Amino acid sequence: MILINRVIFLSAVTALSFVFVHPALAEDCQQKRKTPQAPHKTYKQTNPLKATPENISAGEKIYKKGAKPLACIQCHGVNGKGDGKMAKGMKPSPRDFSCQAMMNKIPDGQLFWVIKNGSKGTGMMGFKTLNDDQIWQVVSYIRQFSN
Repeated sequence: MILINRVIFLSAVTALSFVFVHPALAEDCQQKRKTPQAPHKTYKQTNPLKATPENISAGEKIYKKGAKPLACIQCHGVNGKGDGKMAKGMKPSPRDFSCQAMMNKIPDGQLFWVIKNGSKGTGMMGFKTLNDDQIWQVVSYIRQFSN
């Protein structure tokens, strides 16, 4: 009986580790885009605002309600998975900010540039009404989805 329980436990652990850790599955959430790279200076820039609770909270408020004409949550969803109310039918679908494999490859500067200017060929509009600090706060907030 002990041997059977041990085999069942090890089988379950193996299955779960494959689902949560296997690199091939981690890559499945990455989304291909043809978004141009931000200008070199912007692309290489790291977020000048520290990811403090205050900056993350400010970014959350913008993400959920403050961005105009349409709040980020409408397309990217509550948990940043790209499954918001407005996401249905969008091709390509909105970015899944919870995909750690993808988010680790996108520099802060690229996120900043896309939020400010939009992404041609997608539903992502530019948010010229946000000032630079507000955009950086949103970058800090959306980074939380993949941590």
